This record gives sequence, C-alpha cells and structure tokens, in this order.
Amino acid sequence: MNLSVSNLLDLNEFDARHIFDDVDKPWDVLTKINSFILEYAKTLPSDFERIAEDVWVGQGTTIEKTALIKGPAIIGYNCEIRHCAYIRGNVILGNHVVVGNSTEVKNAVLFNRVQVPHFNYVSDSVLGFKAHLGAGVITSNLKSDGTLVKVKDETSVIETGLRKFGAIIGDFAEVGCNAVLNPGTILGRNCVVYPLTSIRGVVPENSIMKNSGEIVMKRP
Repeated sequence: MNLSVSNLLDLNEFDARHIFDDVDKPWDVLTKINSFILEYAKTLPSDFERIAEDVWVGQGTTIEKTALIKGPAIIGYNCEIRHCAYIRGNVILGNHVVVGNSTEVKNAVLFNRVQVPHFNYVSDSVLGFKAHLGAGVITSNLKSDGTLVKVKDETSVIETGLRKFGAIIGDFAEVGCNAVLNPGTILGRNCVVYPLTSIRGVVPENSIMKNSGEIVMKRP
C-alpha cells in the first residue's frame, strides 16, 4: 500500500495543511506539531481567540466548562469540546471536530469533521477527514518494551525512528467500538474496522478488518 500523505489524507480538508510540507511519510509530522503551532498561530485570522497560554480557538467552537485544554493547541471553527474532554498539548484540530466525553487527545492532528466522541485516547496520531472512532477506541502509542515503532505491511517493515507513534487514520475511516490500534497502525481511506479488534500494521483502503484478523475488500 502507498503510505504517502496524499494517498491517505486530503490536505484540502485541513487549514493547517502546511505542516505536511516537505514531509515524506505522514507520521513525520508528529515531531513538528509543537513548533508548527507556535509559528502558525502568528498567522491565524482575527476570528480566532486566544483563551489561555498558547491555546487558540476559532469562532463558533463550543467548550464545556468541564473540559481541560493545555497548550500549545489550535482548535478550528465550529468544533465541540464536550464534557470532561482533555486536550493535553501539541494538538491541532480542524473545523467541525468533535472531542467528546472523557476523550484525551495529545500530540495529534485531526482533520476537518473528525469525531472522537466517547472515551477515546488519541495520542501521537493523525486522523484524516471525517474519520470516526467508536466509543472506547484507543490509539496505543508506546510499545511495551519501549523500542522504536515500526510500520509493517505484507511485504516490508519501515523504521519510523519514533518511540511514540499511535496511528495514521485515512479519510472516512470508521473504527468500531473498543478497538485498539497498536503502535504504528495505518488505516487506509474508507476502511472499516470491526468492534473489539486489536490491529497492528496496515489495513488497505476500501477494506474491512474483521475482529478475527481477516481483511476483506468492500463490495463495489
């Protein structure tokens, strides 16, 4: 599977798309988020409000009183940051993004209209346009032995050089409730993951990952 940015993510659906300039693989942005936010914030339109130290929020976004947001973070237009959400720093949210009840997001990029609405953990990850995580979905970002994360597909192993790396989730991907995306997981565009699935490696676009580990292609 082609793991380039353009094959997984529609950059037209992300205002901060320039974070991907000169990036080979999409996970390479994970080390750039902090510095990019601090520079990009200087160019934000006047309808962004600085609500706390290094935290900027676009017009139309609602933030529940019980949510906690730590900078640096940029939250786009018309987002919903719901009850007990925890945005833990180094986070860029696109427009119309939902970060829901008891969801934690850290060092992550979420494109427009992403939904992580219930009890999710999203860390060291990139979620493409309209990606949706069911309740309880976890992006596990650290291997149990602490070694560097590798991306594995059927034919190759790619060294990422990253100790912490959760998942790259392509546009329109749908992940079922309580699935676990192990470190270095790549989900292609339009793929579906069954609930209660533990995933490691690459799931091709337009495919279905069953909780038995079987991958089948969607019917036309």
